[in-house]
Amino acid sequence: MHSWSAAPIPALPGRGPGLRLYDTADRQLRPVAPGRTATMYVCGITPYDATHLGHAATYLAFDLVHRLWLDSGQEVHYVQNITDVDDPLFERAERDGVNWRELAAREVAGFGEDMAALRVLPPHEYVAATEAIDEVVEAVEKMLASGAAYILDGDYPDVYFRADATPQFGYESGYDLDTMRRLSAQRGGDPQRPGKHHELDALLWRAARPGEPSWPSPVGPGRPGWHIECAAIALSRIGTGLDIQGGGTDLIFPHHEFTAALAESISGERRFARHYVHAGMIGWDGHKMSKSRGNLVLVSTLRTQGVEPSAIRLGLLAGHYRADRSWSTQLLDEARGRLHRWRAATALPAGPAAEDVIARVRRYLADDLDTPKALAALDGWAADALEYGGDDKDAPALVAKAVDALLGVAL
Repeated sequence: MHSWSAAPIPALPGRGPGLRLYDTADRQLRPVAPGRTATMYVCGITPYDATHLGHAATYLAFDLVHRLWLDSGQEVHYVQNITDVDDPLFERAERDGVNWRELAAREVAGFGEDMAALRVLPPHEYVAATEAIDEVVEAVEKMLASGAAYILDGDYPDVYFRADATPQFGYESGYDLDTMRRLSAQRGGDPQRPGKHHELDALLWRAARPGEPSWPSPVGPGRPGWHIECAAIALSRIGTGLDIQGGGTDLIFPHHEFTAALAESISGERRFARHYVHAGMIGWDGHKMSKSRGNLVLVSTLRTQGVEPSAIRLGLLAGHYRADRSWSTQLLDEARGRLHRWRAATALPAGPAAEDVIARVRRYLADDLDTPKALAALDGWAADALEYGGDDKDAPALVAKAVDALLGVAL
């Protein structure tokens, strides 16, 4: 699958401090210490509807990580999947009377257009689930052979992963059993299905049903479950010990917990990712923005209304990436005002020296992506430039380059 085009990133003088991020599994801030090549796997979309601001906020957070690694001189290997074989996609296609592949292709293209407009750097490998069937089948075979998976008795020989297949299961989320049960039922699991060895056991391979797409496998025709898709793609494209597995907080359980457990049962490694990083939810009208609620603010709609993507980006960066927060007209207006002030300041023939503000922006972003402090530092520089001027002729252009390189905002 081809990803979207990347906007060029200007190079800045110097280097910032090492990145620290909050780790969901360890429940604390920890340094991110990649090797020669930093590796990151971020869960992608299920392409049955347009990109909303909740999606955008998540991918902006990991775009900042990507940019900070590049700014530090790091090589980066970033992989993202597309869940283009799943019940919501099939249900929407049937509702709208369209082919599910055509619907997926249309929404993937729209997502790419939105990401390019927001200047989100594309992944190096952009992999659809339908492109990774062979890897999924191989992974399922390995887990059946090791006893980590079993075939359910009944009319449809679905394959399930045993939640107790790895002794460390549960470490990523830290949730108790009651919470796991509740979230499994809410987020695509089937804890009440009869015949499972344990209610939390996760579907690996769904045996073919009438009217559903399927692919051949040694256990019979079928299609991948949700969690195995990401485990198989990450293992085949990156391998074990990736630096960051990322997504929204709604993926902590069951998706990321099971993705880690599946990969660990195959590789024998104790820990799938060195860092588990999760972005907060974006709300509108008092609720989390979601397709099921129908309370979406779409990136494409805002763009059609003439809202500049840089303003959308600044509005989302105004809050900390880990915080659940709300979108509002006021937030957008404030972002537009900030963008106008920064552009006015960086258009001046001279301004205050730029080195200190760039160093502070780097330091704040390296400290768990503290965008509110980074934006405040730039607000201060812009206010001084507009009110008092300055005698550094290179500073306005250098600040504009830093805003572009580190925050992805074009001035």
